[in-house]
Amino acid sequence: MSSLRPDLTTKIYPEPYTTSTEEAEAEDHFDLLPDSLLLLIFNRIGDVKALGRCCLVSRRFHLLIPQVDNVLVRVDCVISDDDAPSSSSSSASGSDKSRSSSAFSALFRALLGPIAKPFQALGQLLGPKRPNSSLAEDDDEFDSNGGVTHHSPTQVLKNFSEIRFLRIELPSGELGTEDGVCLKWRADFGSTLDNCVILGASSVIPGNGFFGIDNGNGNGNGNGVGEDNGSIPESFYTNGGLKLRVVWTISSLIAASARHYLLQPIIAEHKTLDSLVLTDADGQGVLCMNKEQLEELRVKPLSASSASKRTLVPALNMRLWYAPHLELPDGTVLKGATLVAIRPSEQSGLKKEGSDGSWVSAAFEEPYGMAAKMLVKRRTYCLEMNSF
Repeated sequence: MSSLRPDLTTKIYPEPYTTSTEEAEAEDHFDLLPDSLLLLIFNRIGDVKALGRCCLVSRRFHLLIPQVDNVLVRVDCVISDDDAPSSSSSSASGSDKSRSSSAFSALFRALLGPIAKPFQALGQLLGPKRPNSSLAEDDDEFDSNGGVTHHSPTQVLKNFSEIRFLRIELPSGELGTEDGVCLKWRADFGSTLDNCVILGASSVIPGNGFFGIDNGNGNGNGNGVGEDNGSIPESFYTNGGLKLRVVWTISSLIAASARHYLLQPIIAEHKTLDSLVLTDADGQGVLCMNKEQLEELRVKPLSASSASKRTLVPALNMRLWYAPHLELPDGTVLKGATLVAIRPSEQSGLKKEGSDGSWVSAAFEEPYGMAAKMLVKRRTYCLEMNSF
């Protein structure tokens, strides 16, 4: 009878009961999301630094990030050639050459010299990185001495294979202006300049933000400017106003052509691009290229300037509008407001006269878009400029 007793040492116990809540907590919900939804989220993020951090989260993220088609590159700093050890010797030799140059060249440097160094630094920033044995590999963040290595946008973007919309933002504009001066430009490029719009003012008095009614004469509400007939006053030619606007125009064109030249390696490498915008945090200048213009540059190489690393600016036809006092509907006042619309001479004959208002006034965001719309209603002055 003793053999019929149950053996308690071999008793089998049931598995512990788990609730559906506990099972759900143990499941990774990200694994349930389709790749298309994750790519939609990554495209909304856009910022290349944030995307780089996402790459470290998982192997799946690391494989999906290169497929993002909407990318924003914010440049933190620009390293100038002045930091090189040979800068002192090169600057000394440069000064010797400047002493022997003509008076016209000296005047040109006096007007445009302050923007030369930012263009050199921009070249280092956007151009390919020069090899340096003291630096770590491209994927590293620090060099052998513990210093941070800086990578150009060309290097940062090399792992993205399907970019369609690219926006690069520089830390500041290239053009140094005096306090209170407003200078903005927008340029469209293909293999060369398609058009450029420049808006400048010697000073800006902010308004109250309340939009009134524009009376259509280009003077806002017309307070205090009833004597303005739309013509440029004689003092504009005698007090240096015209010369200053010429400097603004040339400087903006040089800045735009320098940006365009330095985008070549990015455009050549990323053939899926539909839109490329190169702007700056100050909102000073914007260079834009659409799909047709990008393809034009790939098929027809640009003509480079022999004097510097920038695209050659073709012969131009320019239209200028000026208002000594321009009051916008929101109360903002632009002193010495100037608008310049630029097109290559060979294209000007192909464009309809009435089409200028649309592409000129649409070049800037408010309130400067309203300023452009008001200025084009004033008397137009035509100018020409040779290629440079």
